[in-house]
Amino acid sequence: MTQSHALPLVGGTLQGLVVATYRRHYAVTLADGETLECVMKGRSLQIACGDRVDVVRMAGGGSIEAIAPRTSLLYRSDAFREKLIAANVTQIVGVVAPGIGLDEELINRWMIAAESQRCRFVLAANKSDLPDYAALKVRLAPFAALGYEVVELSAVRDVAPLARWLSGNHSVLVGQSGMGKSTIVNSLIPGAAIRVTEVSAALATGRHTTTATTLYPLPALGVDTWIVDSPGMKAFGLAHLDPGSIAEAFVELRPLLGHCRFRDCRHDAEPGCVIQAAVDSGQVAPHRVALLHSMIREARAIRDPSR
Repeated sequence: MTQSHALPLVGGTLQGLVVATYRRHYAVTLADGETLECVMKGRSLQIACGDRVDVVRMAGGGSIEAIAPRTSLLYRSDAFREKLIAANVTQIVGVVAPGIGLDEELINRWMIAAESQRCRFVLAANKSDLPDYAALKVRLAPFAALGYEVVELSAVRDVAPLARWLSGNHSVLVGQSGMGKSTIVNSLIPGAAIRVTEVSAALATGRHTTTATTLYPLPALGVDTWIVDSPGMKAFGLAHLDPGSIAEAFVELRPLLGHCRFRDCRHDAEPGCVIQAAVDSGQVAPHRVALLHSMIREARAIRDPSR
């Protein structure tokens, strides 16, 4: 795993880790622990929490001059814009809970985003103390059947079941509002609320802090271990994925790819399609193939020069 911080470089340039983002303002933690308010040099760079950056001091803060090569980048996109979430992550943790409208397509999209970046995906099934938790577990069973870990916990009581999955990783929490992401962070880091206030001051965002994306080091769980808390989201577009490689992000389809009668099979109504045969036999869930087709259409539409 790459090191987050480094010593100052020659010429006054410093290296740091982006620990919070809000619009075009960034909080960067330097090697000595100082958190510096930074702006971006030019408009060609897009920066996310977890980015390792080169910073030059300037009046009132710093200027981000360059971004180090990334090992991964989690972001969502549609036909109109891209929204960066976190860089250099090794694990995506989807947080769900009972009592709130659970969007299963969102979970599927988080999984596919993780697979596309070669990250591990874990489902954190929070609020196990609620009476309708058993119904949530039933709804999550198909994800467990695909091989994804479902971690049961009540963050207000004990976050330890999830903590062991975070150890040694760069993780990002994703989820709908109200699922308990911030409660998880506060349980992992007792001083997280204070940290949010400090970052807010560094970014000069004040009351907007809850809409910022924030990174928290977790030294108690291992060297270079951290977690990113992202704002709640209702949609997770993946239009940036290559249409030709989207099927590879569906773990149950990988063994079947390349075995259809036609090399350019669209896995729809073509004769000799092994994926459709797998759907007919119950080996593959129909809604997963429907999502595959939907995502391919999204990806092709954004690349259509006539749009």
